Amino acid sequence: MRTLFCCLVRVLALVLLLSAQPLLAQPARNAAAPPRPLPPDQTSNVILRAPQAERLRSFREQRDFQYVTVKSELSAWDMLWMRFWRWVAELLETRPGKVLWEYGIYAALILAFVFVVLKLMQVDITRAFGRAPQRAPLSYDTESEDIHALDFQTLLQEAEATGNYRLAVRLGYLEVLKQLADQGLIRWQPDKTNHDYLYELPAGPLATAFRELTRQFDYVWYGEHDDLTPTHYAQARATREAFQQLLASPRRAA
Repeated sequence: MRTLFCCLVRVLALVLLLSAQPLLAQPARNAAAPPRPLPPDQTSNVILRAPQAERLRSFREQRDFQYVTVKSELSAWDMLWMRFWRWVAELLETRPGKVLWEYGIYAALILAFVFVVLKLMQVDITRAFGRAPQRAPLSYDTESEDIHALDFQTLLQEAEATGNYRLAVRLGYLEVLKQLADQGLIRWQPDKTNHDYLYELPAGPLATAFRELTRQFDYVWYGEHDDLTPTHYAQARATREAFQQLLASPRRAA
């Protein structure tokens, strides 16, 4: 029995010894293995190929391969305005800018409406921004003037002699109103406007000529053009005399 046990111990020791030998011999074999040689240099085997000239030309003509800085054709003034409008656009994108733009449009429309109304009412707007021009002295009171009591020939000569052309235009226009009233074409009243007389005239060449005469008178008198030149007065006088000739013509309504 003892002999059998000793045999089993020896067999087991031999098996363990044999199984341990590969593990002990592996590091020694790896350490003794020579290094693997590096691959040979193959740069001498590279073949360089030049691209075809036509293909290069086609690449140069393509816009994607044209790396050139294009100079702007805009002038300095155009660039300044572009920056200004860009700044305005950026400003309007803000909240205060949107409010200013919204109410600014309403304010501009209101101012335009007021300006048109004042012009239609023949109000001198320049009085609000400076001293009103001095009117030429008149030899009579325009508030209580009576066209049937005025000596137009004498008054016109005096106004033209003194260079008071603005007054001369008014006297000439009043003389025309007297002639129209004398022929029964209008009914003269101090509180009537010039356009009231225009509506009383029948349609035709006489009404057309009187409309132009009235336009010139309103421009000179209500515009307070005291600096009316002799040339401009000569034109206004020619218009008045042409109307008077038409008024005296028996075929004026033709």
